[in-house]
Amino acid sequence: MDNAIYAALTRQSGLMREMHAVANNIANAATTGFRREGVVFSEFVKAMGTEPSLSMARASARNVDLSQAEITATGGVFDFAIRGQGFFLVETPDGEALSRAGHFTPGPAGDLVNPDGYRLLDAGGAPVAVPPGVANISLAQDGTLSGDGVPIARIGLWAPADPTSLRHVAGTIFTADAPEPMGEEAGILLQGHLEGSNSNPIVELARMIEVQRAYEVGQQLLDREDQRIRNVLQTLGR
Repeated sequence: MDNAIYAALTRQSGLMREMHAVANNIANAATTGFRREGVVFSEFVKAMGTEPSLSMARASARNVDLSQAEITATGGVFDFAIRGQGFFLVETPDGEALSRAGHFTPGPAGDLVNPDGYRLLDAGGAPVAVPPGVANISLAQDGTLSGDGVPIARIGLWAPADPTSLRHVAGTIFTADAPEPMGEEAGILLQGHLEGSNSNPIVELARMIEVQRAYEVGQQLLDREDQRIRNVLQTLGR
């Protein structure tokens, strides 16, 4: 296969990955705690001995946008929002994970769980539970959860020890190598509020159009190269 086709195919593959990321951002523009993603392009250069090197596009990594999203008041007792840096720590069947989505409800045993059924963990990594019969639940900005004026637990803010290890699993759930608690200066917790998605559908739609046009240009190049090769074969075959 001609080198131009190799280079164009790698570019087309990367653009397809970016299109999928943009489509996912648009689909989750109204998802609580969602973080938009983008594709990181890099250059892959293959040395070919005495021949000129071959340069190809490579899109094998994703970039997670951790910018603050809009916070909306809901009035929900167990609706928590983070203003600033950090994540909630939740317990999944595959281990501990991070999330910015702060909608929780008490489970049968009093444990606070998110819509997926994952338990919320406190600053020490233990499940946060509301004892039966406790009312007047309040959350201080430092994460102290109280019931009837008595502290129950302290919800901490967590972050990956290595920011580059943050990986999007599904929905609003992220995994990371060795999540560690953050200091109080990282952010504050708000009760009765939820943080929305930081994906702007208008911006994402504009980006989708750009990616689609770039893909069409690449497809035109492939079509021209294919026709060029056909013409050469037809000429040589006469």
